This record gives sequence, C-alpha cells and structure tokens, in this order.
Amino acid sequence: MNIHSAETDLVFPFPEAPATGTVTEVAPGILWTRIPLPFRLDHVNVFLIEDGDGWAVVDTGIGDDATREVWYALVNGPLAGKRLTRLIVTHFHPDHIGLAGWLCATFDMKMLTSQTAWLGCLNISLSPGALDAKPYRDFYALHGLSAETVRLVTTQGHGYLRMVTPLPPTFSRLVAGDRLAIGGRVFDVMSGNGHAPEQIMLYSAADRIFLAADQVLAKITPNISVWPVEPDGDPLGLYLRSLDEIARTVPVDALVLPGHQLPFYGLHRRCTELAAHHEQRCDRLIEACRVKPSTVGELVPVLFPRKLDPHQLSFAFSETFAHVNALVRRGRFVWEERRDGVQRVRPV
Repeated sequence: MNIHSAETDLVFPFPEAPATGTVTEVAPGILWTRIPLPFRLDHVNVFLIEDGDGWAVVDTGIGDDATREVWYALVNGPLAGKRLTRLIVTHFHPDHIGLAGWLCATFDMKMLTSQTAWLGCLNISLSPGALDAKPYRDFYALHGLSAETVRLVTTQGHGYLRMVTPLPPTFSRLVAGDRLAIGGRVFDVMSGNGHAPEQIMLYSAADRIFLAADQVLAKITPNISVWPVEPDGDPLGLYLRSLDEIARTVPVDALVLPGHQLPFYGLHRRCTELAAHHEQRCDRLIEACRVKPSTVGELVPVLFPRKLDPHQLSFAFSETFAHVNALVRRGRFVWEERRDGVQRVRPV
C-alpha cells in the first residue's frame, strides 16, 4: 500500500520500516534493513543487492558491539544461505562506514568507496585526537563559543567520529561516471558534495532505482557543515549544486532509497523543497544580523532554537556556519574586523 504525504506530496510505498534483524524487499533482488544508532537520528538504512550467489552490501552502521550483533542476526536469519559478496560504502560518516573493517574481515569482502571517503575515515581513525587540537579549539572560540562549550564540542561533540573499526588495508575506488555491475543490474555511479565530500550514489536506469545515501532524505534535511579543517569552505553551495545535478540526471519517477527514513517517490519535488529550505534559513540569518553584527555562535539559536546536547550543538554550529559562508560567497554577508577576540558577520 502506498502512503501519500500531504505535507510534502511524496509517496511512501513502504510505510513501515523493517524491524531490527529483518529485511523488506523494495524491488526484485534489493532488500532493505535498518541498523539502530544511539543518537537522536536513531537508525541508518542498509541495502542489499542480489549479486550472483550472494548479496552486495550498501553501508554498515557504526562500529560497536550492538551493530555486530545485528549483523550476526541478519546473516543467520533472513540472509542465511547466501554469502556477502562486497561492501559499498557511500561516505565516511561513522553510521555508514563504522563497521566496514569488521564486516570485510569477518565475511571476506572487498570494500568499494570513493577515495575521499577512504582517506577521510583513515585520517580520523589514525588521528583520533586531531579535532581536539588547539587550532580547532581556537576556531570555535573565534566564532563565539565559550571556553566550556568549546571543550564540550571538541570532546563529547566529536566523539561519534571515532565509532569506527580499523578499515580494510585496501579498497576499490568508485568515481562519478563509473558503471558498476551488481548481479543482473548496472548502476551509474554518481557523487555529491555538501553533506560529505564525494558521497557515492547509485542509479539503475533500467529499474529507475536511485540509492541516494544521505544526499536526499524524505522528511529531514541532511546536515551541511563547515568544519575547522576547512573554515572558508562552501558546503551549502556544493550541496545545492548537487541537488541540481541529481534532478537533471535521475527521472522524476525513480524510487529513492535513502540512507535514513523511508524510501519514497517524488525526488524532484524533494530536491526543490530542500533547496527552498536552505534559502529560507539564509533569509533568517540576514534578518537576524540586521539588528546587530553577530558571531556564528550567536546565530545558532536563530536556526536551532531548542536546547542542544554537545553532539547536536556540534552539528548545529557547523551547519549555521555553512549558511554564513554561503552568504559571504554570494556577497550578502561580510566579515567584520575581529573585536574582543571574536569575529562577527554583518549584511552588506
């Protein structure tokens, strides 16, 4: 039964998610399962694509014992009798790559991903304290966070980045424009930016099936963040460019299989909604700064008015920064000279 959402005009052909340790067939030879997460966003979607005598796996869940137990339940339950053939990782966030090393070692699989995902995860894994270093703490202080908030964000707020098992020693690189054969299907490899650099997406033109990773979600917006390692970056500009490319490449009637929430129809409408959402947020920041120049820290409550824990605040600050940097790139905002050890932005 299809469920229609009046809120967004999307259609949800599978209104109930599979229970933990079970699967739902979303197309012939494509299974959907869910892995729990210990965050406010409490799950990640994993898809399995029939691949000869086994299943190719798309994404993993985080690297902890609870996730391992879910995988044992899957391979001894609904996936019993077929092997896991290879692992495709869409991007380097721990909920998608966290268990990659363990899965590949345990089930003798090869890992396929983008070079950026590989290097990004490897860098964090090899340097678990890097984001606590003084240049990064100074970044948060410069943009208006108190010393105590900086401490919380750089310790508790970044703790999730370390929820990964050691990566396999080798991988096969996926690049936009590649064609990837899995079983009887051929997928066009696409990549998008903004949420994660060089995030891998797969599109089967023959079946009109689009594995969108976290680039397009049905009812929430993927996090778009500026991080201390690239303080002048414009991830929001890259994300909006990616939405345009997706709408040009993938047809309106494709079934979207996202990294979170429910599969849906209505890709083009959702891309339009996501772009409009971010433009509205930019407008809100401009209005807030008409009253007085503000630090990024002071602007966080404009976009995120509810109380935030350190994990959520880390994302909220970085996403607010992404909108500020986009407005600077567009010539709508300008950075003021530093005063009192902090930097503020004002409308042009």
